[in-house]
Amino acid sequence: MDVSGSLIRNTAALCLLWLPLQTTVFAQTPAAPPRSGIEFAGADVRALQADDFANPGMLWVARGEKLWNAPAGRNGQSCASCHQSASASMKGVAARYPRVDAASSRVVNLEGRINRCRSQRQQADPLPYESEALLALTAYVAHQSRGLTLQPAAKEEQVALQRGHEIYHRRQGQMNLACVHCHVQNAGRKLLADTISEGHGNAYPLYRLEWQAVGSLQRRLRACYFGVRAEQPAFGSGELLDLELYLARRGAGLKVETPGVRR
Repeated sequence: MDVSGSLIRNTAALCLLWLPLQTTVFAQTPAAPPRSGIEFAGADVRALQADDFANPGMLWVARGEKLWNAPAGRNGQSCASCHQSASASMKGVAARYPRVDAASSRVVNLEGRINRCRSQRQQADPLPYESEALLALTAYVAHQSRGLTLQPAAKEEQVALQRGHEIYHRRQGQMNLACVHCHVQNAGRKLLADTISEGHGNAYPLYRLEWQAVGSLQRRLRACYFGVRAEQPAFGSGELLDLELYLARRGAGLKVETPGVRR
């Protein structure tokens, strides 16, 4: 179980938000353009993200580049063997993921797509969620789309999007809170020393100072489940994938920032 120290500290603060929200009707996605989480960060964190030499997430990007060019699996093929230069072949990919796979009608995120290539093309074992190798490869691939905008929803995504919308607006856990309560109704307010953002995923995988490491969006989502004292879905579960898809389409128009930096 991924337990964050700051989430334990924030439990009492969440209690202060809980009472006034019990009688609040669920808010819909705001009409205003979405704001990236970096807009809610302090000047020090913004400067760290903006400087590629100082941004610690770039270490994972560099590791990912090495893995991209390294042979793997029984076929002895590297990612580059099929896709050549990632700067060309992977540009724009992260802006389109997660997406619904046409063959299976299931939501696939970038990590899932990388693992599918490993198992089907390279004849290699899938990489576990939150492993250094998968985080590095995902950060490297997503970095090729930095500065490009997240894409709007496609027709084939509507069913999965509805599921994600329901999860986002569903009260859960001992705190009886939904994602919408923090990231729509209270975005911009303080939760102890932190400013609540709109909860978009456009900078993931990102480096959190709290983690002292790069982590995936699913790691952060699981931490939110823990924060409201709800059962955490497993990494790669349908619930987290649906929620990832909903967050990506909710943030359509935001620019990919990978690797982002947050507190």
